[in-house]
Amino acid sequence: MKNEVERIPIHVAIIPDGNRRWARGKGLAPWEGHEAGAKIFEQLIETATKKGIKCLSLWGSSMDNLLKRPIVEKKALLDIYKRYFDRLLKESKIHENEVKVNFIGRWEEQFPESLKKTIYEVIDKTKHYKKKVLNFMLAYSGTDDVLLAIQKINNQCDPKRKITAERLKENLMTAELAPVDFMIRTGGEPHNSDGFLMWDAADAQLYFFEKNFPDFDGAEFEKALGEYAKRGRRFGE
Repeated sequence: MKNEVERIPIHVAIIPDGNRRWARGKGLAPWEGHEAGAKIFEQLIETATKKGIKCLSLWGSSMDNLLKRPIVEKKALLDIYKRYFDRLLKESKIHENEVKVNFIGRWEEQFPESLKKTIYEVIDKTKHYKKKVLNFMLAYSGTDDVLLAIQKINNQCDPKRKITAERLKENLMTAELAPVDFMIRTGGEPHNSDGFLMWDAADAQLYFFEKNFPDFDGAEFEKALGEYAKRGRRFGE
């Protein structure tokens, strides 16, 4: 029988749905739900490290989150990002565990210079680490990612080179990431959104948490990983 370590997924992706509903249920402002969600992110990163997960992807925002929500909520969300990533720069565990931190999406088009400066610093200070990977998906859409990859391939003007799965992958924003083994969505709605990591999660095991994201703490994450450990992976066999 395989041991527990072997049943830990290599790449876990999390869709943190329900911050605003959590806040509304408590009579709080929407951004207070995002603040609570940021604290949960910290717990999940700690749990992932403890459990030996090599790659963790956290969806911070879609493009629609930034374009369609009220400006006061967007400003509050960007402020949370700034404070959180500033703390990440000083977090000793990131360096002790040699965690490479990636920021994937169109965040450079949407974020203010002060926030981008902090993100660039995090990228620079962790770019040589190879033991673990932490991905923040910001202004990210899986549908957009695939379309951009196809546009890149089209612009390469090389009709003799076949379009293969490998070629598409190497043109995605997520080109360097391993396939997603386990995708978790909170908020009680059992579906994907905006094609999140659609290419990379083609064979992922799915897990849906009934409560909202601020209730998905480290203990709940461990329960989800326990469920993953019980499942078999047949890949069509």
